Amino acid sequence: MADLEPTNIADTTRKNIQSDLDPWNALRVHTDARIGLGRVGDGLPTERLLEFQMAHARARDSVHMDFDADIVREKLTDYDGKIVDVHSAAPDRATYLQRPDLGRLLDDPSRDTLRSYKGDYDVVFILADGLSARATHDQAADTALNILGHLGDDWTVAPIILAEQSRVGLGDEIGAALGAKLTVMLIGERPGLSSADSLGAYLTWGPKQGRSNADRNCVSNIRPAGLDPKKAAKKIAYLMLEARKLGLSGVALKDNSSNPALIDA
Repeated sequence: MADLEPTNIADTTRKNIQSDLDPWNALRVHTDARIGLGRVGDGLPTERLLEFQMAHARARDSVHMDFDADIVREKLTDYDGKIVDVHSAAPDRATYLQRPDLGRLLDDPSRDTLRSYKGDYDVVFILADGLSARATHDQAADTALNILGHLGDDWTVAPIILAEQSRVGLGDEIGAALGAKLTVMLIGERPGLSSADSLGAYLTWGPKQGRSNADRNCVSNIRPAGLDPKKAAKKIAYLMLEARKLGLSGVALKDNSSNPALIDA
């Protein structure tokens, strides 16, 4: 056993030297992308293979994870408005994944619920599970509260909607049912192998059933390792102000939020 210790120390030292000499290390610190994986014979090194399998498992778990509205509601304790739960026409997760069309429609009890809240609103915020409940649990509430912090007092805000088994198109029916001029849907995006917690924001002016993605503006990859929620909130608030000023969204609404000269003007 005494002979093993020097050998292990030498192996560790050799590994550290090789690691320091690896030119890919300087690039890996800037991205979660899978770069410079190396190879052993015709396959991947064991460490990289295990990393891939773990990332795949996390992405799969995010897609199948149940949405817990109470987790999001607890993070909205500083919000003094109403919070309403709705459900799509997809009765369960398996149906939701197999029938995207049902995820774009409300079930009957949800339609009845929203009728009682119908009014004349500037915006409705919809926090939805989408394809990653993990993203909604982690990012949606903070993003919504930060957006509200950037808006003025002249915005009439509908009750915040927590939507289960939801696709992006569900926001069209929700916005129309409530009488909102603009919908802002914060929804879990399809997980990638390096981003199982990515949130997307979809803005639609004049929501009604039949709207297409060309009618929406999207801010994606909202997560601590991507677009920070606070920075995303500022960009979304800018788009909301422009949408209301111009009365439109989608391909006709350009994002100039990173151009200070245009913002000041």
